[in-house]
Amino acid sequence: MHIQKITVQNFRLLENVELSLEKRTTVIVGRNNSGKTSLTELFRRLLTDKTPHFRLEDFSLSAHENFWRAYEQLQAGEEENKVREMLPAIEISLSVNYADNATSYGPLSEFIIDLNTDCTETLIKVRHELEKGKLHALFEDIDLNEDVPVEEQKTAFFKAIKDRVPRLYTARIYAEDPNDATNQKDLEASKLHTLLQSGFINAQRGLDDATRKDGVDQKKSNVLGSILEQLFSTASNSDNEQDQEIITNLETAIHGIQQGIDEGFNAQLTNLLPTFSMFGYPGLSDPNLRTETTLDVERLLKNHTKVHYAGVNGINLPEAYNGLGTRNLIYILLQLLEFYKSFTAKDSTPGMNLIFIEEPEAHLHPQMQEVFIAKLGEIAESFARTFGDRAAWPVQFVVTTHSPHMANKARFESMRYFLTHPQEGAENIRTTEIKDLNKGLADTPKPDKEFLHKYMVLTGCDLLFADKIVLIEGATERIMLPALIEKIDAASEANAPKLSSQYVSVMEVGGAHAHKFFDLLNFLDLSTLIITDLDSVDGNSEVCEVSAGASTSNSCIKAWFSTDVTPAELIAKTDHEKTKKRTRLCYQVPEQDGGGCGRSFEDAFILANHVAFELATVDAAEAYKKAKKIKKTNFAIEYGINNTNWNVPLYIAQGLRWLAASDILPLQKNQNEADREAA
Repeated sequence: MHIQKITVQNFRLLENVELSLEKRTTVIVGRNNSGKTSLTELFRRLLTDKTPHFRLEDFSLSAHENFWRAYEQLQAGEEENKVREMLPAIEISLSVNYADNATSYGPLSEFIIDLNTDCTETLIKVRHELEKGKLHALFEDIDLNEDVPVEEQKTAFFKAIKDRVPRLYTARIYAEDPNDATNQKDLEASKLHTLLQSGFINAQRGLDDATRKDGVDQKKSNVLGSILEQLFSTASNSDNEQDQEIITNLETAIHGIQQGIDEGFNAQLTNLLPTFSMFGYPGLSDPNLRTETTLDVERLLKNHTKVHYAGVNGINLPEAYNGLGTRNLIYILLQLLEFYKSFTAKDSTPGMNLIFIEEPEAHLHPQMQEVFIAKLGEIAESFARTFGDRAAWPVQFVVTTHSPHMANKARFESMRYFLTHPQEGAENIRTTEIKDLNKGLADTPKPDKEFLHKYMVLTGCDLLFADKIVLIEGATERIMLPALIEKIDAASEANAPKLSSQYVSVMEVGGAHAHKFFDLLNFLDLSTLIITDLDSVDGNSEVCEVSAGASTSNSCIKAWFSTDVTPAELIAKTDHEKTKKRTRLCYQVPEQDGGGCGRSFEDAFILANHVAFELATVDAAEAYKKAKKIKKTNFAIEYGINNTNWNVPLYIAQGLRWLAASDILPLQKNQNEADREAA
């Protein structure tokens, strides 16, 4: 059995989302503040608290308006049952798939309430809602000044109900028939905890414990040793023969030490006690006090046992003496082992194990990150083979990461992309959308999908974490792009959006492959600029000047428009025609109306700076000849690094300005003239 789908409503950024989980490892990617931490925190509340509790701050910001609307309607005399329906509730739904040929479903049996023998799915729901009969308690004695603006009234209103929501809201846990939503069965929280065991490895793991202050070593936390203590505690409650043998051997070793203490240490310690007869007080007999020291394995582990690394010359190195990356990896592996041991030690074995790992890439070099995410499933299987007597460990991992190396190494079908959008009509409120890459690229031809994945692995592409994307032709544009962006930003108005302050991912894809990214770019729903070359060819498909061109050899342009589009038609295309959804195509255009047009970046650059290249006029033919003699890399280094006194070619100026403002201002259908003046 496994969780196949999670739906969440009204929790922080997760206003209304659906997340499908892989049977083993699901990798969650996305920018900062996109809802990844919200998901982990939700399940921490759900699976580690005795009863889930939430505060007003945990409700999605868009749900706050429903509190206000319900209050207004109650004041207006609306029926109480209708007012209750307006109130928001935090709801989590787990869709669990189970094998239809199993002889026993264990703790899941409590949640299977349908009578359909063909059904292999059950729904588990947790709904945090207002308790029955508490409607008036939520809104009573709220005295609002109607003479002040509504926004001030709302501020006073939410301040009044802030402390009431945690007290008056309660969590209802129930099973629901997936075929009949009216068929429900209420259950205790303990039933859910018995069915689903959880584990959390936080992003902040406190590994950097070798600290100094004012030249003095500070107290160091024994991070790895604490996990050893947890492993001992779990093994003590386990019925596993190997674990029990280890515990017995530890206790035997302690017993031997205990005997030595009784015979020597305690005898000397007793000498520290006074002889009461020396006081000579009438009637006070000597009580003959004796000391007795007791050793406890768990206390020894907690207070007196630390993990050291093997050194040389008999000197072992303290935990803090190893690199943070190594310690992070060891910590995660030991923590996973503790989760496994804890799972198998339960008297009533849970049916499922769900483990969240936040940002495992911390301190790990790129290759180690890739190995970790690729081997996570194998680690789980090795625990079952090495430490247990079970065929498998029914665990599902949810890994959140900001690492492009981990994202690129993971399979497309295992990735879930978290993206936030501003709410329509409320730009200060953002909500999360969860995109399943496997479903989103389902219609993409398999060769193109394989190309995308291999390309992202080879290039370490970080587009899954970017605000915006730029696809470029080759090395020339890549080297010069920072200078191009800097010039456009410098020429922009003071309050205009600047690309240099936005997280832009740059991908070098060439004109022959850019079109293979169309499906992925549309799916990611990020503003994207494709900078490519017009690449004019004559009737014999030979390279030629734009003025003599019959068509283009550029695969991206042909995929965007048509295979038979001519250079003259391309030059006449409007900004609207060059824009699809949130992607903009830009290629060479004349620097002046009716003027000559460049074929590639180099001759377009020469035309934009014709005086510097000793051209009397904006002569496309002469620029084309000069460009043919240019060595691209040398050209890019010269003008991208050494000589930066030049003008930006018009087509790039248009594209970069569009990209900078793409999430802020609507693109005008025809702004060529304004761009020419600004460039």
